[in-house]
Amino acid sequence: MALMTPAATPALIAIGETMLLVTPRDATPLADADDVRLSIGGAESNVAAHVAILGESSAWVSRLGDEVLGHRVHRAVASRGVDTRWVGFDADAPTGVYFKDPGNGVRYYRAGSAASRMTPDSVADVPLEDARIVHVSGITPALSASCAAMIEAVITRVSASPALLSFDVNHRAALWSASDAAPALLAFANRADIVFVGLDEAETLWGCRTAADVRALLPSPAHVVVKDGDVGATEFSADGVVFAPAIPTEVVEAVGAGDAFAAGYLAGMLQGRSPQESLRAGHERAHLVLQSTEDVVGAAQTDAVG
Repeated sequence: MALMTPAATPALIAIGETMLLVTPRDATPLADADDVRLSIGGAESNVAAHVAILGESSAWVSRLGDEVLGHRVHRAVASRGVDTRWVGFDADAPTGVYFKDPGNGVRYYRAGSAASRMTPDSVADVPLEDARIVHVSGITPALSASCAAMIEAVITRVSASPALLSFDVNHRAALWSASDAAPALLAFANRADIVFVGLDEAETLWGCRTAADVRALLPSPAHVVVKDGDVGATEFSADGVVFAPAIPTEVVEAVGAGDAFAAGYLAGMLQGRSPQESLRAGHERAHLVLQSTEDVVGAAQTDAVG
């Protein structure tokens, strides 16, 4: 893992909500599961954790409830090698919780969470301009109007700096409908330097049928990465189009694989790898997560109870 002094700005800064995650230890649906694990889950902290595991410095910025669950989440993220110095605690709002239900998706209990109360002031003291990559997703602006304003402030600041803005579209139907999300997510994505989007969600949001259709809708970003499930991923950039096939995988549970892919790709970019190598690194991280009920595998510590 890359070493850094406390004052150093990490190479990657990720901003967004992380919740306590309750998941069966195996692939048993919640209706029948007796043995569960307490862990954590959040798209942006997942990316930061994978990046740290891959040897690059990373930080996660968010807010948590000032209670046992919030402090547990904070401890778990930090144990994965992620810098958490810009995480705040809210005495008046809880930490979000969600459950993985293998074979049936996830169930969220996050309304009114501490993270949903983030504002532009929440990132005012974070040196976004000094990072190499700032990573956000389409989940955060759906949490509240103040979170949307924060993401707008982040984009404005990063766009005026040498840092690169990474944006994972990450449409969550449980947070906002496709009709509401589509124009907002398209606008955010076109202001980013690096965009990750699944071909399936691009079809749902914007009617795209091919990776080329996605690139046509997103002409501005320097790098557009379109993921097509177990087929592979395609990167569009000024240097051309690069495709990398997915790694054949016996899937246990799919949630979190997209974050792992994004992290592998971004770590590859930070390490100066070629687009083909970065895409392959993304597939390698996703391959590991797809074989587990955990969002992050290979971390130094597992925060769990029986």
